[in-house]
Amino acid sequence: MRNILIVAGGLVAVAAIAFGVYSGTRPASSGPEPTPAAATAAPDKAAILTVQPADHVEGDAKAPITLIEYASFTCPHCARFNTVELPEIKKKWIDTGKVKLIYRDFPLDETAARAAMLAQCAGDDKYYAVIDMIFRGQGNWATASDPIAELSKSLRIAGMGENEVKACLADSKRVDAVTASYRSGEQVGVDSTPTLFINGEQYKGARSIDELDAAFNKILKK
Repeated sequence: MRNILIVAGGLVAVAAIAFGVYSGTRPASSGPEPTPAAATAAPDKAAILTVQPADHVEGDAKAPITLIEYASFTCPHCARFNTVELPEIKKKWIDTGKVKLIYRDFPLDETAARAAMLAQCAGDDKYYAVIDMIFRGQGNWATASDPIAELSKSLRIAGMGENEVKACLADSKRVDAVTASYRSGEQVGVDSTPTLFINGEQYKGARSIDELDAAFNKILKK
């Protein structure tokens, strides 16, 4: 039940932001509505768990192992994984060309969804550095009376001032990107964060370095 409530909360969070951006402003020419057949078609899970055009890839694009992480910026377990385990994985596996990392947003609340939009606005060259900064500072900004205002202070380092932050949060394309990421997680069975996929195999919850080492070595020995 808790996982169901989490997913419902994340969906409401993304929908709330989308409504705020789109209400009265979405162009009439935004495209045709999906047909009932398209709307109900079963998702191609294998395709979703490969590199997508919108993905930010860290590491060698030709690496034999693909690590996909679905996470929420307000999730403490996600913060621990990204600041404790992942740096070691980067040294041992990503920087050596054996693993490529794809981070995808699965916001559990509106604050996480807005933080995800800001990370998207940082630009490809700063994307993973901003993700690291957001998770490392989670204990400060996420508990503030105005979390996004507090987070914005840190983003100045990434060249995002007040005007850039406002423009980002009002950008319908960023809403679409976060929503698409969230939906892709739903389609492959994500119902809590962090959820990892290693060459398509699902691992729920943060995993230790030893567990990930074992999973990677198993693939390389095949």
